Amino acid sequence: MARGSGSRVLAPEYRRLLAVLEAGGGEGLRAKDLAARLGLELVSAKVEGVRVKAKRLVARGWLAEDRPGLFTPRHGQGRAGGFCGGRGGVP
Repeated sequence: MARGSGSRVLAPEYRRLLAVLEAGGGEGLRAKDLAARLGLELVSAKVEGVRVKAKRLVARGWLAEDRPGLFTPRHGQGRAGGFCGGRGGVP
């Protein structure tokens, strides 16, 4: 993974989301596309769950959202804030 050991602080579902975006070539993906690439059923509840996770990763500095709803990896920048916080790697 491009983040190296730093991404290990993330819960597995967040690491998978990050890996899908990093493998996407940097062009950015929407929540529905992320859900599809994660193998999730494309129903509103699943897509919204992916969107919430992606927004959390944006807020913590792991992802960028240059345009509303379009998520890209944030390469070369450290993450802001911590994920551990006693919650097992979930932000």
